[in-house]
Amino acid sequence: MTSSRPYLIRAMYDWIVDNGMTPHLLVDAEREGVIVPRQYVENGRIILNIAPSAVASLSLGNERIEFNARFGGAPMKVDLPVEAVMAIYVRENGQGMMFSEEGDDTSPQPPSNRPDPSSRSHLKVIK
Repeated sequence: MTSSRPYLIRAMYDWIVDNGMTPHLLVDAEREGVIVPRQYVENGRIILNIAPSAVASLSLGNERIEFNARFGGAPMKVDLPVEAVMAIYVRENGQGMMFSEEGDDTSPQPPSNRPDPSSRSHLKVIK
């Protein structure tokens, strides 16, 4: 199966914007392929405002997130792999979703012959 992360990011983005709030991404800036303004990276992470009023040409793709924005008045194209997104949240109240650092498991688990109905090991919790 494909990664659920890009779908969850898009859904959270839509929910945040539909409610008139400001979506922010917490990004692991040390990941390979992350192109962000390095002067705003702190402790290997960067917070990006991806509100429609803050960015242009936003693309929340299955593999990459891309947009144009201004940082300190200078235009820049931001480009990062979806796996670099650590969280998407609402600036105003902190509600959102964090993703595990390991990434999500894209390989299906083999079914057991006798599933234990009390077991939830087949479910993945994403905070």
